[in-house]
Amino acid sequence: MKQFLKYFLASLLATIVSLFLLVLLFFGMVASIMTFSKKEVNTPAEKTVLVIRLDEPILERSSNNPFSGFSFASMDNNSTVGLNEILENIEKASNDTKISGLLLELTSVSGGMAAVEQIRNAILKFKESGKFVFAYSEGMSQGAYYIASAADQVFLQPEGGIELKGLNAQIMFYKNLLEKVGVEMQIIRHGKFKSAIEPYILDKMSEANREQTTKFVGSIWQSVVEQIASSRAITPDRVNQIADSMTAFDAKGALRSKLIDGLKYRDEIVDLLKQKVGVSSSDSLNMMEFSDYFTAPDPVKKKTIRSKKVAIIYAQGEIQSGEGSDEIIGSDRIAEAIRIARLDDKVKAIVLRVNSPGGSALASDVIWREVVLAKMAKPVIASMGDVAASGGYYIACAADTIMAMPTTITGSIGVFGMIPNAKKLLNEKIGVSFDEVSTNANSGYGTLVAPMTPYQLAITQKSVEQVYDVFISHVAEGRGMTKAQVDSIGQGRVWSGTDAKQIGLVDLFGNLQDAVKLAASMVKLDEYRVVEYPVQKDPFEEILSSFGKKKAMVDELANQLPVLGDAVKAFNMMKDEDRIQARMPMDIRFY
Repeated sequence: MKQFLKYFLASLLATIVSLFLLVLLFFGMVASIMTFSKKEVNTPAEKTVLVIRLDEPILERSSNNPFSGFSFASMDNNSTVGLNEILENIEKASNDTKISGLLLELTSVSGGMAAVEQIRNAILKFKESGKFVFAYSEGMSQGAYYIASAADQVFLQPEGGIELKGLNAQIMFYKNLLEKVGVEMQIIRHGKFKSAIEPYILDKMSEANREQTTKFVGSIWQSVVEQIASSRAITPDRVNQIADSMTAFDAKGALRSKLIDGLKYRDEIVDLLKQKVGVSSSDSLNMMEFSDYFTAPDPVKKKTIRSKKVAIIYAQGEIQSGEGSDEIIGSDRIAEAIRIARLDDKVKAIVLRVNSPGGSALASDVIWREVVLAKMAKPVIASMGDVAASGGYYIACAADTIMAMPTTITGSIGVFGMIPNAKKLLNEKIGVSFDEVSTNANSGYGTLVAPMTPYQLAITQKSVEQVYDVFISHVAEGRGMTKAQVDSIGQGRVWSGTDAKQIGLVDLFGNLQDAVKLAASMVKLDEYRVVEYPVQKDPFEEILSSFGKKKAMVDELANQLPVLGDAVKAFNMMKDEDRIQARMPMDIRFY
């Protein structure tokens, strides 16, 4: 017995010491990462060429959490970058006398179409400063070339290519899978275009969904084609011919098609840049990574702190009730952020930045109410990112002015309810049965182990109709339309930014910076400072709060296995969400 206790206590002590050392190691890693993340101020040398790569996933704004892009599966740190940082620093570089020009070394860009378009527009604006922009790559994705085509000159490695092939929108359907496992999705919706429910009940697009998807994908592609054609001095028809034939997949074909200006190796590009900035071929070229430039001083930003402010409120991700996060729109968190900005006398105008496919109708209404109250106190501008559809449009529709990009996906004014019935799965496939006692006729409403009765279906349909009526009423009030007019362009239909502007859902084209400038002009502010809400957590607090979250595991799966990951995310979101949803199709993937 003594021998047993001896070994037991020794093992226990070793376990405790090991755990203690692991904790110390963890906090040491955190401290090291946080110290490393606090970069020193980088000041460019004279005649510097700024190198922009855009390899990281692009969010609306960067996270404070150093582990936000860390993959525990591969132990890689796939850091993210904020679109706000990208646009601000391109503008900063245009005013920086030490920056001679830009080199776009783009292979692929991990961002939505509207984000990519905003970066491209920022490059075009940079060129107005008189500085040069060169683009070079060993091979470019379609999104990378879309940005690169704005450069003065575009070069490819002689064995490279450009993946210019047009847009392809894919939707995954789960109907057959659900039938095989014995799950019936009970669907209630308003709007023939409200296609978010189709993957659960169909095995292909409905005609209405195919019609709307063809329309908005075609509109987005047309905008991309026209911009490329304009920059490269060719016709839109010629761009489509190149895409149809995939001519640009070969570097020589890209050159013959006038999509690029030459075939060069990287050392030749460096020599060309030296000539451009006036550096001797024997001297080194000052090149600075774009991410390092983020901490460089702004040459035109004044040091004085201005008391008058314009607030940007970032609403990014699915809309849910509760707290949310930087990547999930929680109604409590966003409503509070709007309220804080409204009650702050120093905040003279508000910009609501929306990048969301929607979600909970109830949570959307909570946020909408705060937008209405804010609008009574000061100007509110809605700025739309890649997607501002369904619930994303719901929370934006009360703004004084709505701005979007031509490639923004918006609209989807419609509502649906979805309750799974897993009785067959549990009874026949797994062998689990249920029995119950109820006090009232509908006490078991909403259970996952029995189908809804006709009466319960009717009640749910009534709820969906009521929410839809409220939705179109809000839009009608905010946009100065009748309910009938909103209903005619609603019914769940998705629109591109271009088409949304034509039908009155959007007022102006512009990016986030344009929205801020408009907000300031509405209150006649020449000098102001921008404040961002919700206030991000301290990095250490952000790290601790992120560990153990189910979302992190689901997102990791989505990153590693995109197709399977999308399905898991879809089921995961539907399982816990409010039953009445204002959401666009959640798993459209553009290739």
